[in-house]
Amino acid sequence: MTTPHGTAPPAADPDRIDPAVWRMGATLVVGALAVVFDTTVVSVALGDLAQEFDAPLATIQWVSTGYLLAVFVTIPLAVWAQSRFGGRRLWIGALGGFLLGSVLSALAWSAASLIVFRVVQGLAGGVMMPLTATLLMQAAKGRHPGKVMAIITVPTALGPILGPVLGGLILHLADWRWMFFVNVPFCVVGGWLALRNLPDDRPEPDGPRVRLDVVGLFLLCPGVAALIYGLSRVEGSAGFTGAEVLVPLLGGLALVGGFTARSLTRTGGALVDLRLFRHRAVASSGALLFLGGIALYGPMMLLPLYFQQVRGEDALGAGLLLIPQGVGALLARGLGGRYMDRVGPRRVAVTAFAFVAVATVPFAFVTADTGEPLLMAALFVRGVALGAAMIAPMGAAYVGLRHQEIPDAGVITRIAQQIGGSVGIAVLAVVLQHASLDAHGPSALADAFDRAFWWSVTLTALAVPLCLLLPGRPEPPPAVGTAPTDAVADPRRPTV
Repeated sequence: MTTPHGTAPPAADPDRIDPAVWRMGATLVVGALAVVFDTTVVSVALGDLAQEFDAPLATIQWVSTGYLLAVFVTIPLAVWAQSRFGGRRLWIGALGGFLLGSVLSALAWSAASLIVFRVVQGLAGGVMMPLTATLLMQAAKGRHPGKVMAIITVPTALGPILGPVLGGLILHLADWRWMFFVNVPFCVVGGWLALRNLPDDRPEPDGPRVRLDVVGLFLLCPGVAALIYGLSRVEGSAGFTGAEVLVPLLGGLALVGGFTARSLTRTGGALVDLRLFRHRAVASSGALLFLGGIALYGPMMLLPLYFQQVRGEDALGAGLLLIPQGVGALLARGLGGRYMDRVGPRRVAVTAFAFVAVATVPFAFVTADTGEPLLMAALFVRGVALGAAMIAPMGAAYVGLRHQEIPDAGVITRIAQQIGGSVGIAVLAVVLQHASLDAHGPSALADAFDRAFWWSVTLTALAVPLCLLLPGRPEPPPAVGTAPTDAVADPRRPTV
């Protein structure tokens, strides 16, 4: 084909993402920021909320715990709900539910009412978390998974930077209710953008109806919630041996085990298709995201505690000191995504996880007097490595999957990462608790943190050999004019 002047039209750039995908990514990021900011902002305000409602801290903890459990109840429902209602309607509905929960939380009159309204937020947020990756990866038709994941991880990178600082500023300058009112503009603008930019993908009215796997629902959702609840109780009990930890953990494992056996033997229609673990990319990505959750969320608990308990910083000061890590993670998105599409997720993940472990080592030698410039530099390097370490397995999980398999992969990876985060927090909390039993004074307490950070280094290092199971160099994108594909190019063939 030639132009009227007899010249061939310019070839489309195979490395360029469709502008419609960029618009969709920006739309989804705006809505997702409400969920990420809400989680990080509220985490610094539990003490103030306990004073406001004159409630014990054990009760106020349910403001966070209830939200987290509600998230895990609805994450597995995202696959069925998308097939039943369509991604656009589901996203707008979930965003509206999160807006409602935010306004109700801001108007709460007691600790109990706030906990209930936070559960409403969590139910909506649980649907939005996996749906963000699913919609964007489907829109990109599996191409450029690294660049797509760089878009999706914007909220994850911005949350640790701005969330604690925003929460500290709100508590310093305004009423606690503004921690929830701040979500309103994100939800309103995100909903308006979704109406404009998300494709109307509702199912055909006369098409086949997808039946909800009710048995699977009552196995997986409470099973995962029980696991998370049990892990959340580790810090305040006798480690992993207390009844309030063991009972929900064992019960959750039994329910999840039952769902696993049922899903693997069903020919179709499971709430989440666990047969995707037969794909090496999905299995290795799930394992790495589990360990990545440990590497991300465990130190996120340790670092602010170190700055507060050992160095005497308040919540806002600790949040400001953690900014370099968030800035590093934000800067790593584009770099990590670009190199993942160029050299494959395997090389990016090996390098990134190794640097996460190395950059955590300085904190295993911290004292009460360690210079802040050294710690800030280590946090920045750690943030850069951590940003790339999360992008690589998240993008690799979709390699070789068909269009209809992408939602299940999104749910699997999200659950793996979040459970890994809960395990990381629980393990490091127990290590820190036992190491600080006889610690008196900042110096002894710093030694207790050293031990906990060494555990973090070890758990992160375990991920490095697992990275070798990820796909290698990706195949080049199809030439212009060839039939499009709805699956990510499969780089599991022999690579150099």
